[in-house]
Amino acid sequence: MQCGDRRLDLSRVQVMGILNVTPDSFSDGGSYYRGGCLAAEQALQRAAEMVDEGATIVDIGGESTRPGAAPVSVQEELDRVLPAVERIRAELDVVISIDSSTPEVFTETATIGAGMLNDVRALTREGALEAAAATGLPVCLMHMQGNTPADMQWAPHYDDVVQEVADFLTRRVQACERAGIPRERLILDPGFGFGKTLEHNLRLLNRLEALHALALPLLVGTSRKTMIGQALDRPVDQRQAGSLATAVIAVSKGAHIMRVHDVAATVDAVRMTEAVLRESKGEQP
Repeated sequence: MQCGDRRLDLSRVQVMGILNVTPDSFSDGGSYYRGGCLAAEQALQRAAEMVDEGATIVDIGGESTRPGAAPVSVQEELDRVLPAVERIRAELDVVISIDSSTPEVFTETATIGAGMLNDVRALTREGALEAAAATGLPVCLMHMQGNTPADMQWAPHYDDVVQEVADFLTRRVQACERAGIPRERLILDPGFGFGKTLEHNLRLLNRLEALHALALPLLVGTSRKTMIGQALDRPVDQRQAGSLATAVIAVSKGAHIMRVHDVAATVDAVRMTEAVLRESKGEQP
């Protein structure tokens, strides 16, 4: 997949490292944000660590999408994201993904070297389809039940979570194609934790292979999420083992990109899983 001036090999699983340049993200909020402004050097340092650990994508987010998160202004999101993109682009050989739903952020970051757009709202904001199409970048479309992160966990309900996620993503793919975004530039994310109960999340992960019917690469983000805390009764800083377990399951069911906080451990888990899967196909490790 062409990501700006870099290529991403999706014949093997790629690991995307999470870099939240926000004061209020659920796991690492404030880590790279000091005194009301972005600490760009700290963000660069963390991105460099993730690349050294094996991340081939760094996903930069300037708006928290945790349950109940409040929206931020366009200018505030730009002020958070642009310095990080500029520094990482200048220093590191990595695909920069932009975790945003904001058309202006798509446009501005694309001009300074972003290579991918990752939208939890699946390009449903006004102008998002057109802006994403104009960048020429790959786009990850995510499923979320509810209109915004603020209300997505208000009693989510599905008759069939797997089918309804697939139907939503199918409609968004069709909308992208009508807007001039070709299928070969699309990635799909079932949206673990976004408008879903623990039961919904477990069912979706257990039946992840059903989404291959859409014939597009799958991105999975379960790292440190509430579903792991609920299943294991662990606080957010004690969820690495559970996160690795979900990564192994996702890779075994055909995920192409894992979006994670704990890069080094996930890379090892992914590569070991791939080695076993290759052996089962009679391929050389």
